[in-house]
Amino acid sequence: MTFTTRPTLQGTFGMVSSTHWLASQAAMGILERGGNAFDAAVTAGFVLHVVEPHLNGPGGEVPAIVATARDRRPKVLCGQGPAPAGATIAHFRSLGMELIPGAGPLAAAVPGAVDAWLLLLRDHGTRSLEEVLEPAIGYAGAGHPLVARVGDTVAAVQSLFEEHWPTSAQLWLRNGKPPAAGELFANPAYARTLQRLVDAGRAAGADREAQIEAARRAWGHGFVAEAIDRFSRQPFQDSSGRPHAGLVTGADLAGYSATWEDPVTLDWHGYSVAKTGFWGQGPVLLETLAVLEALGDPRAYDPGTAAGIHAQAEALKLAFADREAWFGDGDVPAKALLSHEYARERAGLIGDRASTQLRPGQPDGRQPRLPAYVRRSVGRRDDLVDATTGEPTVRADGVTRGDTCHVDVVDRWGNMISATPSGGWLQSSPTIPELGFPLGSRLQMFWLEEGLASSLAPGRRPRTTLSPTMVHRDGEPVLACGTPGGDQQDQWQLLFLLRHLAGGQSLQEAIDAPAWHTISLPGSFYPRDIEPGVLVVEDRLDEDVLAALRGYGHEVRLSDSWSLGRLCAVTRDPATGVLAAGANPRGMQGYACGR
Repeated sequence: MTFTTRPTLQGTFGMVSSTHWLASQAAMGILERGGNAFDAAVTAGFVLHVVEPHLNGPGGEVPAIVATARDRRPKVLCGQGPAPAGATIAHFRSLGMELIPGAGPLAAAVPGAVDAWLLLLRDHGTRSLEEVLEPAIGYAGAGHPLVARVGDTVAAVQSLFEEHWPTSAQLWLRNGKPPAAGELFANPAYARTLQRLVDAGRAAGADREAQIEAARRAWGHGFVAEAIDRFSRQPFQDSSGRPHAGLVTGADLAGYSATWEDPVTLDWHGYSVAKTGFWGQGPVLLETLAVLEALGDPRAYDPGTAAGIHAQAEALKLAFADREAWFGDGDVPAKALLSHEYARERAGLIGDRASTQLRPGQPDGRQPRLPAYVRRSVGRRDDLVDATTGEPTVRADGVTRGDTCHVDVVDRWGNMISATPSGGWLQSSPTIPELGFPLGSRLQMFWLEEGLASSLAPGRRPRTTLSPTMVHRDGEPVLACGTPGGDQQDQWQLLFLLRHLAGGQSLQEAIDAPAWHTISLPGSFYPRDIEPGVLVVEDRLDEDVLAALRGYGHEVRLSDSWSLGRLCAVTRDPATGVLAAGANPRGMQGYACGR
């Protein structure tokens, strides 16, 4: 028997896996009371806003993929808010900016997470708004023991809070100190915000859907939108080093609604893998799988050997180069990018030496165009943050990368969801005092250059890194998974899927196995750096594998033994009804539960 850090859970009633044990257990509690997977996921989503405020918040966003017991086909829930009406390239250029700041009011997109969670509850849930919000209201109002990383994050931005963001200092610096690990921490203002949504629902009468719609109106048209509108007009220092007012208005919130749409899928080895559209980075995973298949070499599927790691890293570099040239909320040559012909063409570029070049392809014969900033700045930069950690990386000015949560749920009826909430971090923007949360900073993923696949434009969705995954077999959903990690999300999921689907490892074996990722790609987060040829690996990999990777020409950078990857996963066997779940031990925070 292979040792794992915890068991792969199995049962027939329900399974939850998330990045925080309180969210997992709150979701499981909803299942125990008769709720379905979507009720449970919404409960977990709002709890995650409270217990992982450094990783996500109500001012952020959430994409999800769902399959229901009635309709087994995957559908994408898009809770990625767009750029506000005032977010133009001309506006940022008039402020002397070449990049959108990585923190501060200017970087905020329209908040999408809360409306998306409520839309999911309305369309596919069964429980009341009051019931699913009860755990989050309780934790925000009465307090919950903070994980250590929250206090570490606050400590990293303490001077910013004290000198420039007084509303954040008021919430997070009690007696001038960051909260300690395990400290009971409450956010009464956010508890009141959630309770007001519940109260708005009650005022709409007894109908469940009417209550949820009333809460959505209170958020997008009522007291929340009004508070955001007022607060956004105030200037606060951002990562440019100067104070600027934000751009999100009440009208932006009123004009936004989360949406349902079809996923992008790839048939691979008897499975159908579903991702969000090309407005996010998710199709990177699909393109990488297609390229690996086109190589025609079984060794390319093993993430634990030098030959496999080399092939996978090189395929990922090609897919990420295409992300930079082609992915965005607009006209994308989607069919060509995932075609067998294109995969064979891209596979032909993989040799026995690690590439240090950014090599986008020419799908449909189109000529790729890369941002001028990327073309100028390929190479190391003086302001790089540490890329060798899977933990959130936060600079003193609030700039953050890799901060995300994840939750997967499957229930006894076969409903399944994979969701990746993020943004609206406590360090992303000043706290709105009457609401108890800040806005996000997702606009930093746009370019301030016309004519690119991800150029900034009002109403356009930023090319998010958030990337939930769902896998079907013979038309039935069998797996939901995901991970935090910014640009690493689809890289770590690739390793997991190869180990589990192709290698036959159990969920927990595949999650526990040594992880790695490449940073030889343009970063999505400010300051948008790239380190050609660098491969970051957990030091548990065998020395002979590391030596062989260096022989391939990779610059191997060692990370701690248990530092890379934050995978959550649930599965369902349609033939038997047996459910399973696994969760990441790294960071000692994620947990699965079920029976």
